[in-house]
Amino acid sequence: MEEVATSVAIALQADKLIFLTEIPGVRVQPLEAEGEENPIDTELPLAAAEQLLAGLPPAQNPTDTAFYLQHCVKACKAGVERSHIIPFAVDGSLLLEIYVHDGIGTMVVDEKLEELREATADDVGGILQLIEPFEKDGTLVKRDRTEIERDIANYTIIDHDGVIFACAALYPYPEAKTGEMAALTVSPQSQGQGDGEKVLRRVEQRARAMGLDSIFVLTTRTMHWFLKRGFVQVDPDWLPEARKRKYNWDRRSMVFVKKLV
Repeated sequence: MEEVATSVAIALQADKLIFLTEIPGVRVQPLEAEGEENPIDTELPLAAAEQLLAGLPPAQNPTDTAFYLQHCVKACKAGVERSHIIPFAVDGSLLLEIYVHDGIGTMVVDEKLEELREATADDVGGILQLIEPFEKDGTLVKRDRTEIERDIANYTIIDHDGVIFACAALYPYPEAKTGEMAALTVSPQSQGQGDGEKVLRRVEQRARAMGLDSIFVLTTRTMHWFLKRGFVQVDPDWLPEARKRKYNWDRRSMVFVKKLV
């Protein structure tokens, strides 16, 4: 039946082929014992899946790692965009795959679905959707569409399968050799998975490329996150003159600076 399902998916050029399986997915080290240090690899690019399959013993039983993986690889090579190995023993596994950021089980894709990149005009709507809840609760200063459209080249985003899960903007102040990282936002669906760290590193890279010596943030709520990542608190008087003129003294944001080594 796995061969029939694969052949039908290829003939239809389906968007997805889903196997509900006896195994939880493909582990990072498939020939090693399961454990916290050997988790399920939630997303396998096709080239990596082919390489892995070539090193596995031939599949004899549905519980063998290669059993479903061989069909996933065959389907993706023939034009099916994604093939999924999802455990049937987990209650609600299909819903978890659809609605959770990293899904469940293992997905084989023709290319990585998650991309860390600079934003384009096509991303304005996604950024607005991401930051809106944080603007409403006061975590972020409100930005309208016109402002984001104007500054879109300043934004770095994490795009996962067409959905923006994290963003931040970098506003340089070349005269002071520093830049402001603003609107750093991570979707509640992916918090705790390192997306904020990835965006921060990319912003730091962009700042260095501009010849800046430091970056700074203004925040009222997330100071501990920044302190853990090398920022230090400074007085608002430290701000570049151009930024100091726009500082909202009523909001009383704290200023944190990180030197770029």
